[in-house]
Amino acid sequence: MRRYGFVGIIVRNRAASAARIQEILGRHAEIIQGRLGLPHLEENRVAVIALIVHATVEELGAMAGQLGRLSGVVVKSALEPAEESEP
Repeated sequence: MRRYGFVGIIVRNRAASAARIQEILGRHAEIIQGRLGLPHLEENRVAVIALIVHATVEELGAMAGQLGRLSGVVVKSALEPAEESEP
């Protein structure tokens, strides 16, 4: 079941990671509903990307895992709680 959520990405070395980040996000474009990027924080040392996603747990985990394995990239994500089934 797909649910709405978010992904926060902090990039410490934009020059070294930007191409790989874009490649990963492109591969998972079908789950990305919105994207906001702040590329030049702290005198171009840090960039932040915020994503709104509509994904299954598996889809979000795959994308977040790939991003999180990149050097200098920190990823945090969450999905809305699953609906509780009625008794």
